[in-house]
Amino acid sequence: MKKIHTYFVVIITLLISYTVNAESNAVKIKRAMSAAPSSISQDATILDSDGTLLKKGTNGWTCLPDVMPNDKNPICNDATWMKMFQALQSKSDFVADKIGISYMLRGDFGAGVSNSDPYHADHKGAKDYVETGPHLMIIVPKAMLKGITTDPSKGEPYVMWADTPYAHIMMPIDESKVLMPHHKH
Repeated sequence: MKKIHTYFVVIITLLISYTVNAESNAVKIKRAMSAAPSSISQDATILDSDGTLLKKGTNGWTCLPDVMPNDKNPICNDATWMKMFQALQSKSDFVADKIGISYMLRGDFGAGVSNSDPYHADHKGAKDYVETGPHLMIIVPKAMLKGITTDPSKGEPYVMWADTPYAHIMMPIDESKVLMPHHKH
């Protein structure tokens, strides 16, 4: 009897812990919608990080509560950016044939990346690690990237992942929030 009681207590403790730590869909939806202006996010499809549909949208935009699972950095993408995002996740080729827009109005603090390698083994340890505060990301055909810096420290729009199929323009909204290696935040 004591053994059954112990198992029961352990199971209840685990269930309570999971319930307390698990985010509700409403919290995820609210965070996802915070990535873009409400004029876009209010009618966007909201997907969870694992692709689960949280809210069906009507305007062709897709918002997620996290870029990477549990990073709490929401993102909203148009259809072109979603194609690139999916290609990036599956390590598939992508060729931009038109402009694509993505919003990250809450930035990517604590979850930045290597500015040159989307698959860097240790992004935070990369010599070109960057975190960007509120920003837009714009995909354009590669020929249109010529003349745009790849240096995020200049405080102006810059190209991320320039030598990959996933090259895009990062447009910081507040240049004081672009964090480079060896900067404290």
